Formats: sequence, C-alpha cells, structure tokens
Amino acid sequence: MKTEQQSKETDSHKEIAVSFLQLVASGEVREAYQKYIGPRFSHHNPFFSGDANSLMLAMEENAAKNPHKSLEVKQAIEEKDRVVVFSHVKQNPSDLGGAVVHIFRFQDSQIVELWDVGQAIPENSPNRNGMF
Repeated sequence: MKTEQQSKETDSHKEIAVSFLQLVASGEVREAYQKYIGPRFSHHNPFFSGDANSLMLAMEENAAKNPHKSLEVKQAIEEKDRVVVFSHVKQNPSDLGGAVVHIFRFQDSQIVELWDVGQAIPENSPNRNGMF
C-alpha cells in the first residue's frame, strides 16, 4: 500500500488536479489543501485575494452553502508542469451549472498556481453540440 507521500510522488499531475477538484467539490476543502497545495501557492480568481487562505475560505463557504455540489470532469490535459481540467460544475442537482476550466501549475508534485474561468450553461442555446 502506498503512503500519502509516495502517492503524491507517483500520481500524475493530472490525477492530482482532478483529485483536488473532486475533494473541493465534495466539501473536503481543507483536506484538498493539505494534500495538494504547495507552500507558495497563488491564484488568479479576481474576486478574492491571491493567497491560498482567502481562496480556501471562499471554497469552504461555497461548500457550506451548496452541500450537493457536483463536478464532472469532461477533459483533463497534462503538459509538463501544467494541467487543464474542463468540467461541468453544478451547485445543486437542479442547477444547469457551468462549464469551468481550471488551469494548474505544479512544482515538486504540488499545486503552486491556479487559474479558473467559467461560463454559465444557458437554458436555451441554438448550438446543438452543447457545451460539452
């Protein structure tokens, strides 16, 4: 059985990014941060300060307000120290949700930088291909 340290060293960056997002979406925000966030983490969400703690607190608040949140990964792409994850995120089961792209930068198998962009899924769209 692999120890947590061995897992971090042998899991691909893509596996770590997806695991981080799944933990956060399920409300296990602090566990996600403890397992995967590096000490010099920064992020680029324009609604919060750029430090790890402010984003973690916002994620915890969102989890408390939306206990039935779901995240379905549609695509994950890894290249060198970057991972891009394209997901369908719903705040609750009846929500149409949004298409969200998270971009991660890794250093020493830890997440050290994060970008996120999202687009709400419209109720009616002329595009028959859908967002996914």
